[in-house]
Formats: sequence, C-alpha cells, structure tokens
Amino acid sequence: MEAVTLTMEMMVVLGLLGLTIFLFASEIVRVDLAAVMIMVTIGVLNYLPGFEHIADPAHLFSGFSSNAVISIIAVMIIGAGLDRTGIMNKVAAWILRVGGESEARIIPIISGTVGVISSFMQNVGAAALFLPVVSRISARTGLPLSRLLMPMGFTAILGGTMTMVGSSPMILLNDLIEGTNEDLPVGEKMAEFGLFAPAPIGLSLIATGILYFVLFGRWVLPARAKGEDATAGQSIGDYLKQTYGLKADLVEVDLPEGSILTGHKMDDIMTAHNLYIIGMAHAGDKTLNPSTTTTITAPCRLAILGRRKVIAEICDIYGLKMLPQLEEFADDFATTQAGVAEIVVKPGASIIGKTPSELRFRLTYGMSLLAIHRGEETLSLVETPDHQAVHLGTVPLQAGDTLVVHTPWDMLSLLKQNRDFVVITSDFPEEELRPRKMGWALLFFAIALSLVLFTDLRLSLALLVGAVGMVAARVLTMDEAYRAVSWSTVFLLASLIPLGMAVQHTGTADWIAHKVLMLLHGWPVWSLQLGVAVLATGFTLVMSNVGATVLLVPLAVSIAREAGGDPAIFALTVAVSTSNSFLIPTHQVNALIMGPAGYRVADFLRSGGIMTLLFLAVSQGVMAVFY
Repeated sequence: MEAVTLTMEMMVVLGLLGLTIFLFASEIVRVDLAAVMIMVTIGVLNYLPGFEHIADPAHLFSGFSSNAVISIIAVMIIGAGLDRTGIMNKVAAWILRVGGESEARIIPIISGTVGVISSFMQNVGAAALFLPVVSRISARTGLPLSRLLMPMGFTAILGGTMTMVGSSPMILLNDLIEGTNEDLPVGEKMAEFGLFAPAPIGLSLIATGILYFVLFGRWVLPARAKGEDATAGQSIGDYLKQTYGLKADLVEVDLPEGSILTGHKMDDIMTAHNLYIIGMAHAGDKTLNPSTTTTITAPCRLAILGRRKVIAEICDIYGLKMLPQLEEFADDFATTQAGVAEIVVKPGASIIGKTPSELRFRLTYGMSLLAIHRGEETLSLVETPDHQAVHLGTVPLQAGDTLVVHTPWDMLSLLKQNRDFVVITSDFPEEELRPRKMGWALLFFAIALSLVLFTDLRLSLALLVGAVGMVAARVLTMDEAYRAVSWSTVFLLASLIPLGMAVQHTGTADWIAHKVLMLLHGWPVWSLQLGVAVLATGFTLVMSNVGATVLLVPLAVSIAREAGGDPAIFALTVAVSTSNSFLIPTHQVNALIMGPAGYRVADFLRSGGIMTLLFLAVSQGVMAVFY
C-alpha cells in the first residue's frame, strides 16, 4: 500500500472532525446549530490561501438537495399523510391489543415490525413512518417516548443489514464489487451477493437489538417524557382527580343481548348511579357523547366515566362485563383524539340562565359536561367526600362558569367560533382526521413503495412521487406538508454532508484508513476482518455511510487478498459495519428520533456504546459461522 502524506489541509479537517465530536458530545450548542457552524467554517476556510481544496464552494450546500435529505423530507410527508387519515391510529391500536401496556411486550412488537420493514425500504423511511405510531402508543400507555423511540430507531438501522436493498451501503456493494472485479485476475473475481445473502446477519442483529432493550432497557434508556398540556396529555381520570378532586375512571363495559338495561335512556342510568356514559357502540355503529335521551340497544359496548368501584357494582347488579382496558373505544378516546377541556361561559352569552338539558348540551356541542366549576365550588354528577352528586342537566348556567367537558378535539376547535364560550384549553391537536382520504393515502404509499422496490428510480424521486401524490389528492394541504417536516433534522444532516466530503476529498479518509490498516498488517485473517469492521464503524460516525463504503471496500479487498482472506466477505463486512452507527446522532435515523424524544448525545453514548460492541460481536460471529 502506498504511503499517504499528511498535509496541512488534512490536519485542519482532522481538527474539524474533533471539534464536531466535541460539540456533539458536550452539547454546548444544539447539535443542528453545531452542524451548521461546521458547514459555515468549512466554506470560509476554502477562501483562505492553502485551503482551496477543503470544499468546493459551488457544492457547499448540496447536502440540502442530496438524495438522503430529500428522501427524509418525502418520507416525513408520507408518514404525516398516513397519520392524518387515521391509519397510524389503527396500527397503534393493534400493537396495544397485542402488547397491552407492558414496555417489555410493546418494545419487541414495535422493534420487530420496524426491523422487518426497514429491510425492504430505507431504514430512515421505516423509522419516520412509525414515529407517529410510537407517539400514539406513548400517549395511550403513559410510557415515556424516550423509552420507545430508541429501540425502534436502532432496530430500523439494524434491519437495513438483512437484505441487499435495506440500506444505501448494501445497495452500493454489488456495484463496487463489479467495479473492483475489473482490476482482478479472472480466477479471483468476486461473485455478487443475492437479495437475501446477508439475511442471517440482519436477523441476528435485529434479535440482538430487541433482547438488548428488553433485558437492559430499564438501565440504558432514559425516562425523559416531553412536556404536555395538562388537559391534552393526561388521562381523563388523572386530570379530574388532580384538578377538581373528582375520582373517575374511563371504563369499557360489554352489555349483552337481553340486558334489562335495554330501552332505558342514558340520562336515567347516569342520574341513578352517578356516572357518565360517553360512548356507545352497537352493530358497528359508534356514537361518542350520545344524547342523554338516547335509548340503550343491546348488545352493545358502553364507555363509562365514573368511580371504578361503582361501575363494578353496577356490572354485578345488571350482569354486565367490565373490560380490563378500552377496546372498541381505544382510538376514539386516545389523548391524541379526545380529552378533558375547559370552557368558560361569557358574560352576556345567550345560554345564561338555561340548563344543559334545555340546551341539549351533548347533541348541540358534541361533548359531555362532566363538571361545572363555579367560584370555589365544583358541581359534578360524581359523588366525592366533600361534595354531593349534582344532576348537571338541571343547573342553570351563569356567566363565568367554567364547564369541564370531555370532547373530541375537532369539536373543541369548532367551539372556538361560538360567541357564548371562551375555550381555555389551548394546547390540543386541532388538525382534523380525514378517514375518507385513507384510500388515496394507501394508494400513493403503495406506489412509492413499489417504485422503491421494483424500479431503478432514484430513492428520493420515488418517495417524492408518493408525497406529492398525497398533497395533490388533498390527503394533506401544502402547509400541512411543510409542518410535517422536522427542519432541525434536515439542517443537521444537510450540514454534515460537506464535512464528509471534506474528509474524503482532502485525502484525510485515505490517510486514516492506511494508518489503521498498516497497524493491522500481518495479523490473522479474522482479526483483520474485525479491524476492517471497527474501521468502518469509526468512519460512518463522522462521514456518510455511503462515503465510508466507497472508500473502504477497495482497501478491504486489497487487505483480504494480501492476507489470504475472502475479498467478497471483507467487502460485505464493510457494507454491514457502516450500519453500526449508534454512538452519536449522525445517522439519519438517530437524528430523526433525537428531537421528538428529547434525547441528548449522552443518551446515545450510553445506550449506543453497548449496542456498538454487540453489533461487532454478533455480526462477526455470524459471518464466521455462515460465510
């Protein structure tokens, strides 16, 4: 191997690499700001004498139009489109039905699903697609988002090693092998890898990642929940108890055929037993906040808000079955769809002096009145040690009354336009779901996925077809598409690309690679292969995984030929090991999940450090056995 001379430009780039790692690790400034600062520094240095080759000013901002960044933008828009139609709610509901509310069961289901999906589409695409699903699950179970997103993100990265189309390095590998074969003798040419050739490696890594977080997650995962509004983020029972001292739980009850409650009005049952019926599902027809004059039809499911002990007693009396958790109403009463809100009766409102029964409150406003807070007093149908139960339907409303209601968020948005009320609750989801657009969303998602898997169309263009199709079909508006993009993620990734180019174009990568490989020269074949894996891991942390693959595959093949190893396996080692990127949030997936979960670089260093070692041990062990 020819010696590579260290130049002044290389030393400057090495200094920038060190500064980048320091800024990321110390978090003196935000990581996206740190990346932008490094990009600007590279651009300015290029105009100083002697540093003209650090970067090409004409391509300094090319990262913003790169295949990876445009792909991420497109996938975020596609994910938002699927989420807006309610598809992700259904996926989240299925995961909750299977996994319950146990972190030990939910993590394997989410991670396993994402791992398999990411083996057939770009891992960042799979991660972005499941981000809203995991967010829904976090909201419903109360599990911190920070304990769910990292397992999902890590297995998305691991899943990219299972097929030859799961990640950019794997896609690139056969092309690099074909190019390298041109310089090899006939008897030493390498065979290209089939689609599922790396499957044993990928499956083993996915299983390792899942087991790692299930067994050690309690120690390595941060329990850092994002701050949420008191009304929009808490369960109904928790909010009523903490704010008004009212003990109430939301319970789903199965009312069988022939029940003696059949034909009774909602209001009769609620008044007799001091509880609220806020949902009824019968014969596939579901009504939320049904009118108090609605009659009960059996068999049906009821969503009842009240004291759990009282509901259990009623179930015993009337032969009803109280379910352990919400099933039929899981989606409808998720905190992302509905919750407790507060509205105030305006002075001079037309409803002053009228009772909720006269106003037909539920039917008129589409929400259930749970309590009236008047001065220092709280009136409620639920009996407490300090207050007697009050039939709210007979209480005349007064100016300044704070009405505590359970409402779907879309109905609360409509109420903002009503001149009789002031909506106090401010932080709640105001974007309406569009289930009627579900067919269009699924169609354009399928088109995008088919273009990725079965055509040679550039990844970013294939995904943009799906994203633009959703906007054109009005699954999303253009403004909603803009809001769906995490621009901090975009700037982080786009700003790091010039650093990777500087490492490559100045010869710094060559110098590092040769120095490391010279140290390993003469070692046993297995240790050389491990050294190549470690080198690829280090390179992918500070430059693009594609750049690391392009640089190291030819060098790894040369080492293998000199040491008597299999050049194809050494090349595969590079392509697989460039996915070993868990230590810092430079990988697209890590950058994607960092903001929503509130992760810090220290979280990646702690959790990712162990994962990095496991990746090396498992991947090299499996390759020794199967290849």
